Amino acid sequence: MSLQIDRSAHMEFSSAGDDHFEQMLKPCGDRVPNALNDPWVNDLSEEDLADLYTDMVVIRRLDTEATALQRQGELALWPPLLGQEASQVGAARAMQKDDFVFPSYRESGVMVLRGVNPTDLMRVWRGSSATSWNPYDMNVASPQIIIGAQTHHAVGYAMGLAMDGVDAAAVSFFGDGATSQGDVNEAMVFAATYHAPAVFFCQNNHWAISEPVGLQSQTHIAERARGFGIPAVRVDGNDVLAVLAVTRRALDQARNGGGPFFIEAVTYRMGPHTTADDPTRYRDQAELEHWKERDPLDRLSKYLEKSGADMEAIQRRAQEAADKIAAVVRKELKETVEPTPRNLFENVYVNEHPRINEQRDHYGAYLEQFGETLDGTQAGA
Repeated sequence: MSLQIDRSAHMEFSSAGDDHFEQMLKPCGDRVPNALNDPWVNDLSEEDLADLYTDMVVIRRLDTEATALQRQGELALWPPLLGQEASQVGAARAMQKDDFVFPSYRESGVMVLRGVNPTDLMRVWRGSSATSWNPYDMNVASPQIIIGAQTHHAVGYAMGLAMDGVDAAAVSFFGDGATSQGDVNEAMVFAATYHAPAVFFCQNNHWAISEPVGLQSQTHIAERARGFGIPAVRVDGNDVLAVLAVTRRALDQARNGGGPFFIEAVTYRMGPHTTADDPTRYRDQAELEHWKERDPLDRLSKYLEKSGADMEAIQRRAQEAADKIAAVVRKELKETVEPTPRNLFENVYVNEHPRINEQRDHYGAYLEQFGETLDGTQAGA
């Protein structure tokens, strides 16, 4: 007897039941009253909402710029976030300064909004830097490439926050595919057991590379967290207001001794998994059209317009800001000073270490065989 998987059934499941989530803005821009979430966003002014819109425009512009730079040979690879702007902006703007972010490779929007220079981030994908920033300067860890590993780091950090009595939380970001990894499940065990102030933020974008979410879970992903005894919410990930409200709620609980919280933000990856991927091989145009109607930027724009805001002026200012930042990034990236072999041995230990010194000397001797030096120059030059 052979074991076979009906992929078509799983792909149908991936689009089913997506309306079972917390929502505050419909795709048409109408406001949905929500007694639980309304208090968490009632402080937002029209200017605040316009700022959220600008954030999403800027993040989308940086994403498309990075994709273009990769196509032009300036980056080795890039993981697009197109379609997931509301999830990232809403979550990032819900955090306080002392909260610590543990991102995956796709959270470029979160990292930039937390203070990471977008040029520094792109240099990572250029291969010019491991990480160009000190994580403690803005409470943002290096983007994690190993799927789900950052959840362990986040929970460990959260346990430390609790031990030190710090009024802050740790937030880990990951995708639907990562929930099939042991690390994520182990992290939830530790978070629940130690009542750690950790928020698990799952961006369910429906695709783990080419695998539909129905192959990752036969139920909503948020249900998994409840199995560990962790409160969980399923939110419309294309609704920036709902994401902001839910994340504020989760962080408030975590910071005030309520333990961990799990958020499943239902969104969609409009682009490829990375620029090395061709999504037309495994999904059809009809699915894309379905999600284009739920675009997060259009949704907030429609709401602002219906609320009487001067949307034309808001869009103009947002686009000007986005274009300006994108131009700076392109210029700075092209001016990148490439690392030398010596850089391999920097930022490994806080202080000088005999083992690192030994390895550096050994590598330097190896390079000399080819007439090169650790500083990237020709030996004897």
